[in-house]
Amino acid sequence: MKLKLLTGVMLLTIAIATNVKAQTTRPDKLYSMSGIGFAFPMGETSDYLKPKFSTSLGLNLGLGNGGLFLYPKVSLHAFTFNQITPDAGYTYTLQKGRATTYLLNVALGYRKIVDKWAFYGFAGGGGGFILTPQAGVNSTTLQVTMDNKTNSMGIVEAGGGIEYNIGGANLFVEASYMYGTGKIQNRVFNTVPIQIGIKPNLSKLLSKL
Repeated sequence: MKLKLLTGVMLLTIAIATNVKAQTTRPDKLYSMSGIGFAFPMGETSDYLKPKFSTSLGLNLGLGNGGLFLYPKVSLHAFTFNQITPDAGYTYTLQKGRATTYLLNVALGYRKIVDKWAFYGFAGGGGGFILTPQAGVNSTTLQVTMDNKTNSMGIVEAGGGIEYNIGGANLFVEASYMYGTGKIQNRVFNTVPIQIGIKPNLSKLLSKL
């Protein structure tokens, strides 16, 4: 349900971007973004999370005729979860479980294009949910019941990246710092996502329609 909600927000953003596509001849008016990589927990976050394979989906919507762009992004980061203290109502701590983020951030960025290369930075915020697993043990029936705890989380994120144009798309490498306004396991959440991926230039595609 949470993923469907975030996906719906992304689709709405695409629809808005499509309606404004004819307002400028800017060559980087609209990109879609798909990235893969790892999100590395920092500081006390590494006490309970370890990096696993992660993905991100987003858009780059050019603003005006300069280098500014709007950057909505859904972060679907995955972690190995090693519980430190049991949640309320649970007796045992869970080890080597899987935690997943469903976070929507909206950032303002600036891109500088130099020949086939582009360099960009961005900063913004948002929020969403981080799911952490729980395990209830019934010693009478010898059964383990698995469940997820939903941790609501506000997020502030800043970062930058490098792109290389290959025609109708850009290859990119991006790194950022993500700071959570809430706590998990009584510790703050902050991580450094590093990803590589591709940004198809939807401006060129839409101009042909």
